[in-house]
Amino acid sequence: MAETRAAEELERLAEVAAACTACGLAATRTNVVFGDGSASARVMFVGEGPGRNEDLEGVPFVGAAGRLLNQLLSEIGLQRSDTYIANVVKCRPPGNRDPRPDEISACKGYLADQIRLINPAVVMTLGNFATKLLLKEERGITRLRGRAYPWWNRVVIPTFHPAAALRGGPSVLASMQEDFALVRTTLDGKSEAEAEPDSPAQQLELFG
Repeated sequence: MAETRAAEELERLAEVAAACTACGLAATRTNVVFGDGSASARVMFVGEGPGRNEDLEGVPFVGAAGRLLNQLLSEIGLQRSDTYIANVVKCRPPGNRDPRPDEISACKGYLADQIRLINPAVVMTLGNFATKLLLKEERGITRLRGRAYPWWNRVVIPTFHPAAALRGGPSVLASMQEDFALVRTTLDGKSEAEAEPDSPAQQLELFG
């Protein structure tokens, strides 16, 4: 029942996002890429922003990066449909440039609501932008990865963006495999009841 309510609320939120004009990315997008996956996922992935393929299809992490993500999930006994995938910004920055602070600020409320509604036990951040937003850290992903961080009744596990592994070769991929193994270990050590819903105050402060 709770999953049905969460799915319905996510659908309503996606409809709001589809008409969003809160930042300049609205002028250049093909589709809003809101999110994809299970409303009751115990693992949620947060990337940076849609690329060209995602913008065209309206779905996060398709193409080569999506295939690598699926492979890494399979290695720890999960399928994409078991998880939920979203991005810090829901519209593609032109030319795949980095999202700007004003664009992240305009969009972060959608991500906060997604996390609140799905209530995952583990949030895995993919790359610097998602990691810095959630953990309020200035250190880069290379220094932050490899650990699980307590976060609002949950755990955040940072890792590289799949695109970095495609560019960076075997060493980056091996690090990502270690981080995904940590996701599996963390899930196995947590009961499904451990991820408590946020209080109203926490919802307001989620990203500060």
